Amino acid sequence: MIDLHYWPTPNGWKISIMLEECGLPYRLVPVNIGEGDQFKPEFLKISPNNRMPAIVDHDPPDAKDGGSGAPVAVFESGAILQYLAEKTGRFLPRDLRGKYEVLQWLNWQMGGLGPMAGQANHFNTYAPQFSPPEQLTYGQTRYSNEVNRLFGVLNKRLAARPFVAGDYSIADMAIWPWIVGYKHFGQKLEDFPHLQRWFQEVGKRPAVIKGKAAGAELRQKPGAQTEAQRKVLFGQTAAVVR
Repeated sequence: MIDLHYWPTPNGWKISIMLEECGLPYRLVPVNIGEGDQFKPEFLKISPNNRMPAIVDHDPPDAKDGGSGAPVAVFESGAILQYLAEKTGRFLPRDLRGKYEVLQWLNWQMGGLGPMAGQANHFNTYAPQFSPPEQLTYGQTRYSNEVNRLFGVLNKRLAARPFVAGDYSIADMAIWPWIVGYKHFGQKLEDFPHLQRWFQEVGKRPAVIKGKAAGAELRQKPGAQTEAQRKVLFGQTAAVVR
């Protein structure tokens, strides 16, 4: 059994989708990021960066190979995807070139699309709740433009192949959830026809549908609704992990 410490956001969806694709049994452990669950000592033991998702695998691969068999905790969604792919032997090629074809696009999402889309979403959706609108224009333009560039890179990539790295892989699972909120990033999918085709096709996969729906009832209202929630989500310093 795998414990998935989770909240229904794009980074959380990556892992619930992968678990569904692999047919691995898992248990959702809610981490309410608006209430500060990510700063609880028990969560910091498995995710020292105070970010979800994180997993604890109670049936690690080395349990079958004469290893200690002790539970394995993994944080950072990209590392979790790679761990699960290696555990199951699925969605990550074993040959050298195929493996790194996937991993470079996984890292492209982790280092580019996710952070830039997150910032665009912040300035376009959340920041207007508590900042004078005239002070937001630079941030909105800066990050929306960068997401537009990244969407263009992805659109070009998908022009000649059905999935990001050829066959369906953890790269697709990492990227797809970060396209879901495209409107909040200031984008129109019709401007990117190859990306739009891929997004729609991946979104039809039963495991993607089920993975995205995991824990949907936990988050009845999206976003930061109160001043206290905004302080938890957007006012973090080193003090929160001391």
